[in-house]
Amino acid sequence: MPELPEVETILRGLREHALGRRVTAVEVRNPAVVLGSLQDFIRDVRGGSIVGLERKGKVLAIRLARGNRKPPQYLVVRLGMTGQFTVVPCESPVELHTHIRLMLGKGKEELRFRDVRRFGRLRCCVRGELEEVFGRLGPDAREITEEQFLAALRGRRGAIKSWLMNQQFLSGIGNIYADEALFAARVHPLTPAGRLPLVAARRLHRAVRRILDRAVALGGTSVRDYLNAEGRPGNFLSRLRVYQRTGEPCRHCRRPIRRLVITGRSSHFCPSCQPRPRWVAA
Repeated sequence: MPELPEVETILRGLREHALGRRVTAVEVRNPAVVLGSLQDFIRDVRGGSIVGLERKGKVLAIRLARGNRKPPQYLVVRLGMTGQFTVVPCESPVELHTHIRLMLGKGKEELRFRDVRRFGRLRCCVRGELEEVFGRLGPDAREITEEQFLAALRGRRGAIKSWLMNQQFLSGIGNIYADEALFAARVHPLTPAGRLPLVAARRLHRAVRRILDRAVALGGTSVRDYLNAEGRPGNFLSRLRVYQRTGEPCRHCRRPIRRLVITGRSSHFCPSCQPRPRWVAA
């Protein structure tokens, strides 16, 4: 958390509330969340006008332009596990764990970055550096074609759950949507990625795209800390079929949802709807 749908929702909120506005002041309350020189970060962000927004996987990039013919800078935001990036009135009380404040325009509203667990990071860079960041990520999970998806699966030995969450293979998916996509595709999370039958692999590709699109349409999933750019929670929580529903009845077959741990991460699945292949060890 947050995953692709949450970052996409924040991007859309910023497009509505911050696009075209100038960052007139920068306050860094916790320098640890800034990658690189703090002085350079403040210099490069302050005075820039927000003229564009991009996303790949879970990474958000805000394009900042200046009127003095300097190349645009990109404010790159990684929300980590509990990061929030919201547009709020400047007079609103500053909550605990608010690490950065960016004043917009004449000072009536500001962007605030808040992160309870402090795994999120911000940096400012030029286009070439942003391309390097994006280049280290696999195809975006909402845009990957079936051909790319199948090619990326070939020869992979690890569990399909771990493969879905590996940002070098497929960018944007974390624990929530990996569990939900595997359930929708009727694939057991321990199935080796490279041995997934072709028909199941195609079904999983469609499930990934469909689940992510639905989550984006509903503004993401708020399990704990996630809020959209307006400070409101997402609405996909009630649509979850398996994630964090251990012991509850499957919404399809009524069998209890089970939980297992794969490479240190919890996985939730239905043992009836997602049967374990006979050749996968218990």
